[in-house]
Amino acid sequence: MTCWCALFHRPLLMDSAHHIQRLDQHHIGDAPLIVTALMSDQDFAWANALRRAHFPPERNFIPAHISLFHHLPPARLDELTRLLRQLTDGEPAPLAQLAGVMSLGRGVAYRVDSPELLALRACIADRFANDLIPQDQHAPRLHITVQNKVDPPTAKALFAALSADFRPRSLSIHGLAVWHYLGGPWQLAKRVIFHTPKRR
Repeated sequence: MTCWCALFHRPLLMDSAHHIQRLDQHHIGDAPLIVTALMSDQDFAWANALRRAHFPPERNFIPAHISLFHHLPPARLDELTRLLRQLTDGEPAPLAQLAGVMSLGRGVAYRVDSPELLALRACIADRFANDLIPQDQHAPRLHITVQNKVDPPTAKALFAALSADFRPRSLSIHGLAVWHYLGGPWQLAKRVIFHTPKRR
């Protein structure tokens, strides 16, 4: 089975004001690891604008993202990085599609359809099988959350508005990122970028 990724050199902070913001290294060795898929700049700008418009600002600690894993052990960061490099070498970015609008009950998300991205995730899950929390033990419904933690009528109204003119379209996956979870904001640990030509 093939998978995808590459490398980044400095820790960064992911917050609601900036896609990726630099900050100094702190004591983060015990912080759980989160793994996400990175969108292209254009797709990220679109998704993050919706999130900033509709997510309660006092609870919006991070920008738009596609979660792959919610909690991996920080002690295995180097192993995870080596695995991502090994699985990514020479591989094209996974194809993905924005497939629909999802109701989260108290929020709204866009559903992402990408068998190739799920195959990549399965490679990582297999290596870390003994360390997965229950939430990460099953393949996720890939999605981009643009609203959460609001009252159901507000969520229902946004779901209707976004659904009214939705049309499925391709979504560009730019890379993968590993983050330290800091109880709200995330600090970047590693980033891998796909460098192979796009497939048509």
